[in-house]
Amino acid sequence: MFSHIFVGTNHFESALAFYQPLMEVLGVQARFVEADRPWAGWQSQPDPRPLFLLGKPFDQQPHAPGNGQMVAFLASSRAMVDAAYAVALQHGGRSEGAPGRRPQYHANYYGAYFRDPDGNKLCVACHTAED
Repeated sequence: MFSHIFVGTNHFESALAFYQPLMEVLGVQARFVEADRPWAGWQSQPDPRPLFLLGKPFDQQPHAPGNGQMVAFLASSRAMVDAAYAVALQHGGRSEGAPGRRPQYHANYYGAYFRDPDGNKLCVACHTAED
């Protein structure tokens, strides 16, 4: 369904320091980092798409997070949700909802919500029953 998702930043180095450990916890492989551009990308497995991209806005205007916009990453376990949330907060993220069940979405939904250092809202969610 998706080719790529792009999230903007005003401070590439601090955003990269936030996203690299988060993607590592999620098991998402780095595809490239071009600090001089600046942008970075991570790819899905086994296919190379969709990509998750991070960088300065193309029009060179300041980035501003959108109200109602959110990127949700898929976790393979509830423990992975917990770990991703902890790493996000350790690297400059702020909580928008601690890990936990959200039965209003569906019986097995387990997610955590947080914002990156630029204020972009993110989620990590697991959709399987507890181990």
